Amino acid sequence: MTSFSIQNFGCRVNQAEAFGWAEALESRGLALEPDAARADIVVVNTCTLTRRADRDVRKFIRRVARLNPRARLVIAGCSVEGGARDLRELPQAWMVLSNREKDGLPEKVTAGLTASPAAASQPLRTRALLKVQDGCNLACTFCVIPQVRGRSRSLEPDAIAARARELADRGFREIVLCGIHLSSYGRDLLPRSSLSGLLAHLGPVVGTSRVRLSSLDPRLLDDELLGTIARQPGICPHYHLSLQHASTSVLERMGRRSQPSTYAALLRRLKEARPDAALGADVIVGFPGETEADFECLCEFLEVSPLTYFHVFAFSPRPNTPAAGWPQVKDADRRRRSAVLRKLSGRKRLAFQRSFVGRELEGIVVKGGDASARALTANYIDVRVAGCAAPAGEVVSIRIEEAGPGGVRGAAVG
Repeated sequence: MTSFSIQNFGCRVNQAEAFGWAEALESRGLALEPDAARADIVVVNTCTLTRRADRDVRKFIRRVARLNPRARLVIAGCSVEGGARDLRELPQAWMVLSNREKDGLPEKVTAGLTASPAAASQPLRTRALLKVQDGCNLACTFCVIPQVRGRSRSLEPDAIAARARELADRGFREIVLCGIHLSSYGRDLLPRSSLSGLLAHLGPVVGTSRVRLSSLDPRLLDDELLGTIARQPGICPHYHLSLQHASTSVLERMGRRSQPSTYAALLRRLKEARPDAALGADVIVGFPGETEADFECLCEFLEVSPLTYFHVFAFSPRPNTPAAGWPQVKDADRRRRSAVLRKLSGRKRLAFQRSFVGRELEGIVVKGGDASARALTANYIDVRVAGCAAPAGEVVSIRIEEAGPGGVRGAAVG
């Protein structure tokens, strides 16, 4: 039986695409093989958000070509259109698909293959990922994504609801809604819709399954959406915001048209509405023109904010973006500033985790096995769970027993 493996790089949207591809390929008679070194077909869903992402894609392709020279490589996604367009010329590539072409990836991959329906296998993920939006209409001066993903496009609410109902009926206890610019969901539809409206539409559909949101743009987190995510009990108390910076001058150069005071007020409202919520953010350091004073302003903002963690990105100039042509911050300064913020993020994450020691939380088992079981709580705490016999994908009650630099440890209750 022909086997396939999928390797993802980058964002949750890529993960959601791969989740759908895996199901479609299996329904066409291919068998999922977790190890790319042993698969007949290897699908590489690429990312070009940073230079490092492009390098990681190439490194993986070289590794597969060395370990599995007979594999047919399918290279798809953002790097094909972005900073690594010459991927089309690689001798290892069997098929190269742009973002416009990859919607039909399962059909293209299986064309001409003789296969029989495969037996059901372990799903690609224990939590279902559902792409509801793609593309972005904004023009941040550092971002290449609108060039490689195109303008914002939303799926129809009824189609999303039907897919969500199917996933819930199949036993997925968590559904992650993904979008390149999720907060803009529905603005391109006729009649016009919104993310808040979509969440209300999904509430009766998903039953006991919980819904998690991928990254939200704070500029579009209005009172209606904030009220919806705070009040609707089935939405995970985990909100990740594309903050980027907290210096007014840096935000202006980024083209963000935002005020740090507005960010601070929004974070306070989220924390007040859901005190147990995990609050995360994307942050860029070393943006062109970022001074030490700008960086200190960012550090101070993050320190006093209710954010519980942040993902730190050292600025990476991307082709054909305005910021790529501006005078750059020294590499050494970018590395130093990144290290400072990652250390701060680690401290804040640990303090958040320790605040739950002695409490019981509900979690979804993401890795089964009595000795090595792990579960993810609704508020995004990854817990090693002793004595947990529940299989992956099941919901369990966990008592948090310890939180330290080595991770969080808990025990299954009942």
